[in-house]
Amino acid sequence: MTNNDIFKKLRVALMLRDDEIVDILKLADFNISKSELGAIFRKEDHPNYMECGDQILRNFLNGLVIHLRGTKENPKNPGEVLSKGKTKASSTPNKKFDIKSRPKKKFQSDISPVKYKNKKKS
Repeated sequence: MTNNDIFKKLRVALMLRDDEIVDILKLADFNISKSELGAIFRKEDHPNYMECGDQILRNFLNGLVIHLRGTKENPKNPGEVLSKGKTKASSTPNKKFDIKSRPKKKFQSDISPVKYKNKKKS
């Protein structure tokens, strides 16, 4: 498993967007652009593919620790940080679909029956 695979799986598992990943890397004093980040997440056969080096993954993991736990001076609860990320992703609550509450469609009853060419005769 390559560093790119690990980085992709962490991105999906933590539901992170590119700008959030850039911010997490800045916490570890590592600057990277969105285009460089996009090159890391491309498929291997793409011409703009870039391998994720050990330094990028290490700084992402260090920044992720700061992002989730906070610093010694300002500690955070990781559960709260992760739950905030989930509420951002799903801003609209799921409502159960109720058939009875929707308006009924009006059908035209003056439609004549259709005759099909290939209908079997009985």
